[in-house]
Amino acid sequence: MGERPDVPDWMLDTLRAATAVLPECREERAWVGTRWRVGQATIAHLFGGEDGLFRITLRGDPDDVAAFSHLGPPYFKSDWGSNVIGMMLDEATDWGEVAEMVTISYCIQAPRHLADRVDLPTI
Repeated sequence: MGERPDVPDWMLDTLRAATAVLPECREERAWVGTRWRVGQATIAHLFGGEDGLFRITLRGDPDDVAAFSHLGPPYFKSDWGSNVIGMMLDEATDWGEVAEMVTISYCIQAPRHLADRVDLPTI
């Protein structure tokens, strides 16, 4: 396996813009890559894999978890956590979709009084 690449600044900046509107959401370095949290709960984790590809993991509702288990690339269901889903990222990624997924993940993970302050995307 190869070394994990650093996440490009433009990807980080795109996620920063998506999370900036989420109450009490903060960015921090993770064991690899960067994660965004509310309280002690991670809402998104952006990192480069040993395969040289970039991915984001998030929390999904049961319908998303079921769908991501079967959709195939760029979507995937993580092997850890019952509601952890992910997406491979590159220049062709629909970043509006990623922002929606981050918002949904936030609302799953955040305390209710914070999640209630966020407008969920209509899909």
